[in-house]
Amino acid sequence: MKSIRTFVMLALAFGAGALVSRVPETARAAAAPVVATSIDLSTLTPADFPPPNPLLPNLRTKSLALVDSTAFSYSVGTAPKHTHAGTTEVQLIVSGSGTEWLGDKQIPVGPGTFIVIPPNTAHGGFTGGPFHIYAVKTPPQDSSDYHMVP
Repeated sequence: MKSIRTFVMLALAFGAGALVSRVPETARAAAAPVVATSIDLSTLTPADFPPPNPLLPNLRTKSLALVDSTAFSYSVGTAPKHTHAGTTEVQLIVSGSGTEWLGDKQIPVGPGTFIVIPPNTAHGGFTGGPFHIYAVKTPPQDSSDYHMVP
């Protein structure tokens, strides 16, 4: 009896696996191919940047690349204190000195400061500047994912 029960369980498991393997996957658009690119960030002028996001009128951001669900960008200016619910952001301050909120404290920032910002962590609210910031966001941030913090 025990061997019959084992056989039935194996047959059911095999059948379930066969059914699941035939379920079609959700269709996804193919990712754009990565293109070899070189950008001299020091030569960018205001004309090279799109208009600012209305929520961040003092920050101009240029998208540089999108690779494997990671967005690379370069920003000039300052941003008010805010959070992103669905994105981890990594910043490298290229130029400008002052402070930035990170969580519940203000930290000193200047050229070479490397900042890791998990989702839902308050940041921005800069003093000083203007700043030039290289940012990496994963997954890429939706344009509506700015939540201002008092």
